[in-house]
Amino acid sequence: MNDTSPELIETSRDGVTTLTLNRPGRLNPLSESMIAALQDALDRIAADPSVRVVVLTGAGRAFCAGHDLKEMHAHRDREFPEALFERCSRMMLSMVGLPQPVVARVNGLATAAGCQLLATCDLAVASTEARIAVNGIDHGLFCSTPSVPLSRNVPRKQAFEMLFTGEFIDAETARARGLVNRVARPETLDTAVAELCDAIRAKPAATVATGKRMFYRQVERGLTEALRYAGGVMACDMMGDDAQEGVGAFLEKRPPRWAAGSTAPVPAEDADG
Repeated sequence: MNDTSPELIETSRDGVTTLTLNRPGRLNPLSESMIAALQDALDRIAADPSVRVVVLTGAGRAFCAGHDLKEMHAHRDREFPEALFERCSRMMLSMVGLPQPVVARVNGLATAAGCQLLATCDLAVASTEARIAVNGIDHGLFCSTPSVPLSRNVPRKQAFEMLFTGEFIDAETARARGLVNRVARPETLDTAVAELCDAIRAKPAATVATGKRMFYRQVERGLTEALRYAGGVMACDMMGDDAQEGVGAFLEKRPPRWAAGSTAPVPAEDADG
């Protein structure tokens, strides 16, 4: 694979769009151009209702080895890394803001900002061959931005240990700590990812989108405010097409028939998107 090939490969099938970081020889770094390619893809996917689930993975033996240290080292001024980290944060916030769930298919190495990418995904399925670390400290660069989603995925002391030792963990340890949902052998990784995607695709799209938005907005709030907000969202959902069909089907003891393009009222505080 040479650097003239597409940096990001996008494929779609049955409502699932897969984004593959395609620089395997360099362990799929989050270079300036890779971040731009991901941002462009996410912006397009956000506006495409035919996409129900996004899968993010890497080509070759790595998921993502983090930022391109060679590229960063070549710029000795503060402006370049500051702008790079800002664009990277915007890209990852776009993942959180997508109406579609994002599943990390962790096929191998996920380090530093690659671990950040994994932690930012809504769900993750990891190969038993995966190795995960926030090891910037080994190179004199503390993984500050990766610490943000990491500390929101795993307990505080475990996040602290990973950040301050740079030690690698395997997929089963990552699952035990809450960083990944499922672990599969390499030969069954695609099947495990497909099963998770199918479970999501079987649910109504509008409800999934509303639920994802609500989940991330409530989790950063205090308990009282989170309950108030969640109650308002749920009341709006109850007036929507999906809940009317789903509850009706339950009461009538029949399978629900989800309609494409179903909608629900939007709470006033979410009206700005």
